[in-house]
Amino acid sequence: MPANIIPTMRYRDAPAMIDWLCRAFGFARHAVYEDGQGGIVHAQLTIGAGMIMLGSARDDEHGRLQRLPAELGGTTQGAYIVVDSADRVHAMAAAAGAEMVLPLVDHDYGGRGFSCRDPEGHIWSFGTYDPWTPAP
Repeated sequence: MPANIIPTMRYRDAPAMIDWLCRAFGFARHAVYEDGQGGIVHAQLTIGAGMIMLGSARDDEHGRLQRLPAELGGTTQGAYIVVDSADRVHAMAAAAGAEMVLPLVDHDYGGRGFSCRDPEGHIWSFGTYDPWTPAP
């Protein structure tokens, strides 16, 4: 059975975070559905062949299943994104004000990468290590 894994996230200020994620990490808007009250019902952002979905934090059926990092004092999950140049994404993220939580390094198992926190506390990891590529 074919499957795609698409991380989902909620944000207090989803419209601002969509702009920030595009500027800081290089995401592109695939679809954005506003709620008419300044929030986002559903958004899809792409980067390469990958996608995330996000929306405004709200007290609805799905929203009651998730907590924002600020409510927890941290996050319980993160996303890893394979990129061609970790240095380029690191520079973009730093310029956008991302908090670097793990430095840009070459890993013993291969690849180069870093981890950062977005303005609302979600952790993002970027690296050139691609687990789908067979080791030499």
